[in-house]
Amino acid sequence: MLPDAGTMNATTAQPEPAKAKGGFPPFDQTTFPSQIFWLAVTFAFLFVVLWRVAGPRISGAISARRDKINGDLSSAEQSRKAAEAASDAYDGALSVARARANKMAEENRKVISDEIERAKAQADSEAHAAMAAADTRILASRDQAKSHMIAAAQDAATEIVRRLTGESVASGDVAAAVRTATGS
Repeated sequence: MLPDAGTMNATTAQPEPAKAKGGFPPFDQTTFPSQIFWLAVTFAFLFVVLWRVAGPRISGAISARRDKINGDLSSAEQSRKAAEAASDAYDGALSVARARANKMAEENRKVISDEIERAKAQADSEAHAAMAAADTRILASRDQAKSHMIAAAQDAATEIVRRLTGESVASGDVAAAVRTATGS
């Protein structure tokens, strides 16, 4: 005989599993006290590790960095003061050199001016001497030309009287007449 369908299901069917309560385990209210305990233990452990190990290291790094920055700032300040001192020394040396160069230039100007004045005075004296010599030559040439002119005038007067009158005149009379005519 065949068993009926109702009994078959009962014997072959598996029992229904028990329904899970609460869903997601961390939200299960029955485990809250143990979760809070382990949270407190973990927080305390991390706090002690950070306080005793990481804290001093971080504080030491910050302190070392602060010391390095302060050292760099003081070194930069010293370098700035040294640069200013070097700049002041350079400016001082430059002003001394400029003053010395100006003094040398003034001395050279004075020496050159004195040389120019001496050369000018020498040229003036040479020019005056040349002018005096030229005046002397001119006077000599004038006197010579005057004597030649008087001689030519006497010769011309003697020749004119001889041609016009046919008589010859004494040279002393001709010379006296030319002197009277020229006013010399």
